[in-house]
Amino acid sequence: MLPASTSSLLADRLHGLGESQTLAMTVRARALRAQGFPIINLSLGEPDFPTAPHIREAAKQAIDEGNSWYTPVAGTLELRQAIADKLRRENNISWNPENILVSTGAKQALANVILALVNPGDEVLIFAPYWLTYHELVQLAGGVPVLLEGSYANQLKATAADLSDAITPRTKLVVYSSPCNPTGAIFSREELTQMARVVARHPRVLVVADEIYEHIRFQEEYFSMASLDFVREQVITVNGFSKGYAMTGWRVGYLAAARWIVEACNAVQGQVTSGPCAISQKAAVAALTGTQEPVRAMQEVYRRRRDLVMELLGAIPHLPVDEPAGAFFLLPDVSYYLGREVSGQRLATAQDLCAWLLEEAHVALVTGAPFGAPTCIRLSYATSEENLRQALPRLRTTLAALVGHPQEACYL
Repeated sequence: MLPASTSSLLADRLHGLGESQTLAMTVRARALRAQGFPIINLSLGEPDFPTAPHIREAAKQAIDEGNSWYTPVAGTLELRQAIADKLRRENNISWNPENILVSTGAKQALANVILALVNPGDEVLIFAPYWLTYHELVQLAGGVPVLLEGSYANQLKATAADLSDAITPRTKLVVYSSPCNPTGAIFSREELTQMARVVARHPRVLVVADEIYEHIRFQEEYFSMASLDFVREQVITVNGFSKGYAMTGWRVGYLAAARWIVEACNAVQGQVTSGPCAISQKAAVAALTGTQEPVRAMQEVYRRRRDLVMELLGAIPHLPVDEPAGAFFLLPDVSYYLGREVSGQRLATAQDLCAWLLEEAHVALVTGAPFGAPTCIRLSYATSEENLRQALPRLRTTLAALVGHPQEACYL
């Protein structure tokens, strides 16, 4: 029987490991919904579309054909070849199947990389705002997260000059996402080329390019740093099927990198999960080789939702936000609303504000703090237009009441 206090029994690596604010908000939102409150959840980064029919059919066929065996740790050759073909066709990245490792989601691919490469004390430069798991994985590996904060003048994107200034002899990795979770910003060809030139001057520094939102973008051009031959060996491209193909529950992601990196990550994965689900891998092959029309259709729906949310947010005073070029998030700055008191409660932080908005407006959001943006909130528009048309006016009404402008609340 464990003693009443068990914290001393836990591994030291768990100390300081943060709880996912997104999941915590979801738990509270579900509890309120179970009590009958009309909760609208804008906190989750999960497509609300079903997986396309031809992908589902491929999985059914795989089951009927008895594809129920272990696959190679790195994934099936069929899928790795399909990924290599995709990278060459869409990203101008020339890797072969042996340069691909398929994992149980892109999150595992990131964990493989960080656990395989980061020693205690190594510095990992993280472009901020950032997906919160980057920071936690680096700490789990004993590394030191170093944040490169972008300016509002540049859509919160750090620059090549910022990167150059931050590199030290202890720097091991650089991590960025494009499109970015949580801002939706996309690094341009020129920006990534300038960053690549900086990295090329430091052969012992590697880059993790998280491209999981690649197919959810509202501009034509997309550029991958690994397509630059002079830096390709230093770039680890991470991607997956969860977002662009609405396959979150299928749990398939991958990384593409130099052979020695793939072999190191394969060794980590081999001791943790081995190969991903065989059925899911068959579905992933169908996703890459079949029609891409469902991807384009989702992209257009997200574009309409983005435009709708920008319009509705524009009606809320003192809530600045950049228009996202991709992904399905916005990151409004709520500084104006912080520090206020309501019913004896001081809303000192964005987390306090999110908790209060959930209770009062019945809209679930998530604080920007764990994403490296403590005065912001993250809003996901991976939900229906109907939900967005209900949620945003609720926020406006509630925030207007908070700052003492009931006429704005009545306007709705």
